Amino acid sequence: MSVGAVNDIQLVIITGMSGAGKTVAIQSFEDLGFFCVDNLPPTLLPKFLELMKESGNKMNKVALVMDLRGREFFESLFEALDNMAETTWITPQILFLDAKDNVLVTRYKETRRSHPLAQAGLPLDGIQTERELLEELKGRAQMIYDTSDLKPRELRDKIIEQFSSHASQVFTLNVMSFGFKYGLPIDADLVFDVRFLPNPHYIDHMRPKTGLEEEVSTYVLKWNETQKFLEKVLDLLTFMLPQYKREGKSQLVVAIGCTGGQHRSVALTEHIGRHFQTEYKTHISHRDIERRKDKYR
Repeated sequence: MSVGAVNDIQLVIITGMSGAGKTVAIQSFEDLGFFCVDNLPPTLLPKFLELMKESGNKMNKVALVMDLRGREFFESLFEALDNMAETTWITPQILFLDAKDNVLVTRYKETRRSHPLAQAGLPLDGIQTERELLEELKGRAQMIYDTSDLKPRELRDKIIEQFSSHASQVFTLNVMSFGFKYGLPIDADLVFDVRFLPNPHYIDHMRPKTGLEEEVSTYVLKWNETQKFLEKVLDLLTFMLPQYKREGKSQLVVAIGCTGGQHRSVALTEHIGRHFQTEYKTHISHRDIERRKDKYR
């Protein structure tokens, strides 16, 4: 029986850390009209794919939750994913939901639930064990959402924006600035450290400003080492972005980091984002830009 084109069939596998929002995610996909199955044992995935293929276009939008409740079957999941990689009629997308350990602990305490892997009853022990077990699966994910700072409504909106009929076929480039002193963004795919560049922080009148302001941006961009860095990074991304898109990745998060996330990383994020925005749907954000500005108000 013939099936639709690859782009007509969507299979999203939702997985990730317990407590990171998989329930909200599956409800969001239901709102988008996806056929949803919660906790499908990975051993049944090949049979489920046969049903999808035989149904023609009747099951062309499917979301499956797979997590450590079926952990004894994870080898079957990897085998099924490898087999799908060799097919032409479907390209699955893996959405991995993550959150910081302390956030997950707080969520478990608030709900008074025990972690499925916390044999001694300590949530953190279970979380750390689960993170190790899911490491390979996270590495295969095309999308990683960090829900640490997201409310359920915000996670729902993020999923709907990403997977609505209009947006589902669009590759999105997310370029973000951040400060290393506040920690790495865990949802970044690529991280570039620009702390080697001259720092406007040490020029008194620029210190309270940001890389969004022309004077600071001009200062950051004027150096030979900055121009050489941009030349190499833009060339690298120009090569890599089509490869990620071809492999079925729907978005890429490129993080540019300096010390405080206020000057150098902001200016370079703006420059890199603007460079690609005519070719890709591009979102520019600055995670830490407001943190130090408050000191100068």
